[in-house]
Amino acid sequence: MNYTGILFILTSAVLWGITGGVGDILMNRGWNPAVIAFYRGFIGFICFALWYLIRRKVIKIKNKNPYFYSWAAVAGIGVAGNFLFYFLAIESTGIPIAATLMYTAPIFVLLVSFLLGIERSSLFKWASIAFVLVGVILLTGAYNSGSSVSFMGIVAGLSAGISYALFIFGFKKAAKLGSPQATLTVAFLFFILVLALRIDFGEAVSVVSSDDIGMFIILGIIGAGLSFILYVRGVKRTAPSTASIIAMVEPVTASLFGIALLGNELTLMQYAGMGLILATITILSVKQSS
Repeated sequence: MNYTGILFILTSAVLWGITGGVGDILMNRGWNPAVIAFYRGFIGFICFALWYLIRRKVIKIKNKNPYFYSWAAVAGIGVAGNFLFYFLAIESTGIPIAATLMYTAPIFVLLVSFLLGIERSSLFKWASIAFVLVGVILLTGAYNSGSSVSFMGIVAGLSAGISYALFIFGFKKAAKLGSPQATLTVAFLFFILVLALRIDFGEAVSVVSSDDIGMFIILGIIGAGLSFILYVRGVKRTAPSTASIIAMVEPVTASLFGIALLGNELTLMQYAGMGLILATITILSVKQSS
């Protein structure tokens, strides 16, 4: 067993979990979720570009294929949606619910695979979808007409999951045609172009001279740059099933951060829903990897 790969993936998952808490703190200080998402990706882009430049002499450049840029663009659109919807969900529902809803991504991948004929349906797969659906209902309180979880927050959380699935799909396709360094660099370049259409430029520029600039830099480094680099390097050294299990540390870390440090509270039914979703997604991911 390669413990270096496990350590890399574990560290990246913890960093992603902490990112939600840092984003929540910035939102509580009045910053718009779109601006926070933009800086997370923009600083990540700088890290990936430097990584690519440092490694360009030893990596194989295969990205002359025009489809490389198309798939990298898909990945960039996916990660832009993921970052933006995740922070919007945190703003509306709190970190524990937002992080858990985002990790429903494998279910959306499964449904699309059914529609495209990539995978055959089975009782186990449909049972997994049903369990996750029940978990979402328990987590969000959808069974209760008086639930305090906003509908838009639920939509944002699930949209973050769909966007995450889109990023994974695009990244895997592009990485077959080019190096991971080039793929991340191009994907996050498209990320910048997409979110540039969504942000308030006046607010974005004001970040540079604000007292929170240090926190924005930390957000970008731990939430995109360092964490993505560690994850890519870790996946190369680790079995897919192991990586799938370790990645579940992210929503757990995010939830603990929100509950312990930011005062987020969950009911017993919500904890049950969270546990059901995370357990089902973990089992499904391991099964799919195998």
